[in-house]
Amino acid sequence: MTTNQKPNRLIAEKSPYLLQHANNPVDWYPWGEEAFGKAKRENKPVMVSIGYSTCH
Repeated sequence: MTTNQKPNRLIAEKSPYLLQHANNPVDWYPWGEEAFGKAKRENKPVMVSIGYSTCH
């Protein structure tokens, strides 16, 4: 499936894990004041992804 959606704000991150999600159709925020400020203003919880690993 191909979309013409532009990357989300994670496109500016250096982390390979975060960059994997830069083209997801989710309004992701990297850890920081911008994310927490928005959550506080909108009185919404913060969902934290700590990543994942695969074992071979």
